[in-house]
Amino acid sequence: MAATADRSEPYFPLAGLASDGWSNENEATATCLCGAVQLAFPLPDNPGFVTTFICNCTDCRKITASMFASNFTVLSTHLRHLRGQSNLRTFKQSHTIGSHQNMTNYFCGTCGGLMYRIGERFERQVFMRIGTVDDFTLQETKLYPRVEQFTKDRVSWVKGFDEDERVTGGRYRR
Repeated sequence: MAATADRSEPYFPLAGLASDGWSNENEATATCLCGAVQLAFPLPDNPGFVTTFICNCTDCRKITASMFASNFTVLSTHLRHLRGQSNLRTFKQSHTIGSHQNMTNYFCGTCGGLMYRIGERFERQVFMRIGTVDDFTLQETKLYPRVEQFTKDRVSWVKGFDEDERVTGGRYRR
């Protein structure tokens, strides 16, 4: 980790306007850029945590204004809104979703930061962005992506994951 050599210690750099993020062995916080919305979520090896992954799908590329998205998934029953739930705005569409079922994006109404997505196909799961997590040590350790999805849409100049951790399309099927 470039920012700090000690990956055993939490690291909360100046990243956005909020300065009250926290983490412990069971859960941590994710906050939007302006700090109006803050969520608490379970960490790996705790009830409610599902997985981590990189997604190269064209939808994730467009919504993040980047070449891929680094994501993690938790069960909706284990996501807590600490503040700003009424400040969240939504955008729902199915046109670019592979299943053609609606995917709803939840954005901060103040700064526009994408906090999470919920799809009709996976209604009990919440797809969050690793970059919103306040403890940057977690981004490099416990939340390290385990698989890369939609490799068929990855740009050629991104190396990607090892072959056994790649999935051409979406990994999760019902």
